[in-house]
Amino acid sequence: MTAVRIFAALAVLLAVAGCSAQVPGTAQPSGTGFVVKDGTQLRFRPVLAELPPSPPTGSAPDRQSADPAAQQTAVAALDCAQGSPDPLGGRDDPALPLVSCDRAKGTKYVLGPAFLTGADVGWVDARLDPQTGRAVIGLRFTTAGTRTWADWTGGNVGKQVAMVLQSRVLTAPAVQSAITGGETQISGEFTVPEARQLAHDIAGG
Repeated sequence: MTAVRIFAALAVLLAVAGCSAQVPGTAQPSGTGFVVKDGTQLRFRPVLAELPPSPPTGSAPDRQSADPAAQQTAVAALDCAQGSPDPLGGRDDPALPLVSCDRAKGTKYVLGPAFLTGADVGWVDARLDPQTGRAVIGLRFTTAGTRTWADWTGGNVGKQVAMVLQSRVLTAPAVQSAITGGETQISGEFTVPEARQLAHDIAGG
């Protein structure tokens, strides 16, 4: 799995992050960003465990159990092959743990209850980092989301957070430091098209 980092945006980006009225799901004039379409579909969940791809064994049991043994059974049974249907399909309970996977890579995850939703995200975009020249995904949080994000990242430096859409993990980057300014960048070995697709997916497609 490609290592992906989360880190606070540069001060200059925060300084120009003025808010303007946008229609949900539409791109900015630059064509690089999106407003989250449906805030109820995107959920931020802490990663409790990350496991490598493996073929499914047995029938799919309860994927939202709080019992560690049941979670491991669910991990083994989960079919993460591309194109395979997800029985939950976005109907997972955000207050409960979730066994899920990244269907692009097949990586399996045990996730904790959600602590943020897409309603706490005001904006998602893809752009080139002027310092590294690499493609990054930027997230701008609402006022309430900024407070929750700052508290969670401050207490979970070095840990991973999964961004989950329709019960599927889109990305699960590691927190590099407490993020208090309301803007976050996800960086990794993304091409520009890959970063734009991820930004589009985080915003709800």
